[in-house]
Amino acid sequence: MAELLKNLGYYDGKYDLIENMNVPMSDRVCWFGDGVYDATATRNGVIYCLDDHIDRFFNSASMVDIEIPYTKEELKSLLKELVLKVDTSETDGETFLYWQVTRGANVPRNHVYPEGTKANIWVTVTPRKLADIYRRAKLITYEDIRFYMCHIKTLCLLPSVLASEAAKKAGAEECILYRKEADGIQNRVTEGAHTNVHCLKDGKLYTAPLDNLVLPGIARKNLIKVCHKLGVPVVEEPYSLEFLLQADEIMLSSSSNFCIVATHVDNAPVGGKAQELLRSIQDALTEDYLESTN
Repeated sequence: MAELLKNLGYYDGKYDLIENMNVPMSDRVCWFGDGVYDATATRNGVIYCLDDHIDRFFNSASMVDIEIPYTKEELKSLLKELVLKVDTSETDGETFLYWQVTRGANVPRNHVYPEGTKANIWVTVTPRKLADIYRRAKLITYEDIRFYMCHIKTLCLLPSVLASEAAKKAGAEECILYRKEADGIQNRVTEGAHTNVHCLKDGKLYTAPLDNLVLPGIARKNLIKVCHKLGVPVVEEPYSLEFLLQADEIMLSSSSNFCIVATHVDNAPVGGKAQELLRSIQDALTEDYLESTN
């Protein structure tokens, strides 16, 4: 049996430890961020919500005219194979799985992509325990200065990088992004720098609709599914920052943070008014993850 790796990086058919991998500087991701990605947690060799993530990945690629060099089934098989090559003995069988496709490599640098350029698949598998779903987080608000294709999970993440750094400098974990005006709403909440944003108010879950300003998060989808199961009404409509700050609870979701709650926004206390309902939602999400990855 081959020795398990402490982590794994894969590029265009080759794999090794991430720190040993190299990619050509002519890959268009280096010049243009020309690609899309996806990611999820794994446990016991099982990739959580794999079908949903693969569907989103292929959809993102199609919207930017990238032809993935695998079928969905072939890519799922590859990801499952790579996950099993990594040692998870110190993380209770858990890893964080990330993959992306770039439009390929070509010289010279040219904004227009040549016909016939072969897309490249990248994968990383990193042993990592799932973040504590019950922890509390401090947030800041940050103007959403991203472009208008946020529903595509592209590699062009510089605005999110800057927002995340602003949160770090403020001693916060994440940003609440808002557009000064969108859909006729002043200070419309969109999402986080790397999460979807939701809130509980009067026993209902409020979350932004899936338009071009919001990523269709898989964790968001699971959160809505759990709320329906628990009988919690779900409202998918635009809302303002002012509405969010008056909510009973403010929550974040992502592939590595299924549903964490905010205690402060811009150093002001928030939420804490629907803790029993919040806990039931978090428990249901945790149960779904554990049952799906047994």
